[in-house]
Amino acid sequence: MQLIGMFDSPYVRRVGVSLHLLGLPFEHVPLSVFSTFEAFGRVNPVVKAPTLVCETGEVLMDSSLILQWADTLGDRRLAPPEPAALRRDMRLAGLALAACEKTVQIVYERNLRPAEKQHQPWLDRVQGQLHAAFGALETGLAQAPLAPETAALTQGGVATAVAWSFTQLLLPGQVQAQGHPCIAAFAEAAERLPAFLACPQT
Repeated sequence: MQLIGMFDSPYVRRVGVSLHLLGLPFEHVPLSVFSTFEAFGRVNPVVKAPTLVCETGEVLMDSSLILQWADTLGDRRLAPPEPAALRRDMRLAGLALAACEKTVQIVYERNLRPAEKQHQPWLDRVQGQLHAAFGALETGLAQAPLAPETAALTQGGVATAVAWSFTQLLLPGQVQAQGHPCIAAFAEAAERLPAFLACPQT
């Protein structure tokens, strides 16, 4: 398998970390949707990261769909089998992915849109959504902590750690660690695990 995309994308990194946790070997091809757009397009004309090229040559897109398929390949599953645990894990993953999406929107608004065209009410709205996502994640982890251990990690845990690290890197100071101690401690510990170290975001 080939995983196409840069690990500075939380979606690509989420897949890379998960494939390591699942024990599924893959080749990482660090193509950018910006600087190597044409080369990426030769693999996947849609130029969407992450892209996974399967051993059959089929091309999969979207981190959640890729991981849904990857979870069927080995002995381990990152999605909890029990309905209640799965529901909670999907909620955590959904909140974490929403935080990633809002972080990307803020970065694009600030860095890609000309200053005279930036719309502060829109930026305020997105920042509110970002804080709401991390606030709900913090409440969830405070109620039922996640174990930052390789054998215990689920998709919700992977997405939470990846989202926190991504936002801290791209928007330093935007979401304070002291206001989110459970997420911050979990992500810090998760980042020391082999699967995360194998997929550095910088």
